Amino acid sequence: MKRVTGLGGFFFKTEDPKAVKDWYKNHLGLNTDVYGCTFWWKAEEGNKCSTQWSPFKEDTNYFAPSKKEFMMNFRVENLVALLEVLKKEGVAIIGEIEEYEYGKFGWILDSEDNKIELWEPIDSAFL
Repeated sequence: MKRVTGLGGFFFKTEDPKAVKDWYKNHLGLNTDVYGCTFWWKAEEGNKCSTQWSPFKEDTNYFAPSKKEFMMNFRVENLVALLEVLKKEGVAIIGEIEEYEYGKFGWILDSEDNKIELWEPIDSAFL
């Protein structure tokens, strides 16, 4: 079974998300919107895929229980099966799976209590 198939996103805390998005747009040319910037790429199979870059307000609880200033999101093929395997391996599972029109999400903690978001994407929802 494949586990992680790619980087789904990088999320980080900042004092002023809008100012940070504007800086990256003005100085590095990122095509930012209210969420940050979506990078589009093609998988080996030729499927169109995305990776999200998003600054969050510094007081967000979205990264909890982690105390870190960042959270990574990894793309996965079968979230339900992967979470079952990880649970058997003793990995801490956080919360319940959430489903949206653009995919399923689950969360785990790594060995240093960094919250990791796992995403089974439906990239076609963004097209």
